[in-house]
Amino acid sequence: MSHYHVPVLLQPSVEALVTDPNGIYADLTFGGGGHSRAIIDKLAKGRLFAFDQDADAAEQATAIQWEGFTFIKANFRFAKRYLKLYGVTALDGILADLGVSSHQFDQAARGFSIRFDAPLDMRMDREQPTTAADIIATYDVAALQQMLGRYGEITNAKTLAEGIVAARARKPIRTIFDLLAVLEKFAPRFKEYKYYAQVFQALRIEVNDEMGALRDMLQQAAELLKPGGRLVVLSYHSLEDRLVKSFINKGKFEGEVEKDIYGNDIKPFKALFRQAIEPSEEEIQHNKRARSAKMRVAVKL
Repeated sequence: MSHYHVPVLLQPSVEALVTDPNGIYADLTFGGGGHSRAIIDKLAKGRLFAFDQDADAAEQATAIQWEGFTFIKANFRFAKRYLKLYGVTALDGILADLGVSSHQFDQAARGFSIRFDAPLDMRMDREQPTTAADIIATYDVAALQQMLGRYGEITNAKTLAEGIVAARARKPIRTIFDLLAVLEKFAPRFKEYKYYAQVFQALRIEVNDEMGALRDMLQQAAELLKPGGRLVVLSYHSLEDRLVKSFINKGKFEGEVEKDIYGNDIKPFKALFRQAIEPSEEEIQHNKRARSAKMRVAVKL
């Protein structure tokens, strides 16, 4: 598992999640199974349902033989639907680690990393049809600008979008190095790698509709959790964290919290901690990919 992916904030997340050793829990992002194994270690007669849309994660899940464990190969935005098939309508805890696994970054063919030349893929679920190369090839300037600005927070998004459209007219952009050859002309000097990472983040989010899936998951978590149940979410960039924080604190993604006729807040969750929990310096030294992680924990009201 450690070669596949090193789980971030492992002990703090599982300790915050599991309040009843006989409860029913969901790990919505199985990955290499690190969080799931730690959850199982805390359970007695409880149950754990794990979700992941990645076929490689599904293969990892076959190693867990505990009788209370069920793996479901699906995007977590469909959690409520699949759990209903198993007769589960109420959970004691939900955990979601929104990061890309080390395995996905390290597999060149997946197209997630700028370290390797490979097809521009970036699909979490390789059965879905649209790749990053398809987006680069078909989006017009306005759509590319919106994607780059919203999901990558690229300051020169319009100029870059125009550059991509002009470049693909001369030569198809099919691989990572094809795209980097275009990006290097627009990247700020001495900040090239940060710029590349922002563009790749935007593409990955768009390919997998990550923000849409996150919204769906949070709304379903509010419906699935029992009163007193815990929601634990680990995010790795500000877009995700803002969405999670807003939903926990306000019960919605935009605007202010709504109130009932008595002036009470209408929201499904209460934050367990006022601030997000971040990895220790020691953990970051052992796992550099943990440095941007933020964990928020909420209790179902």
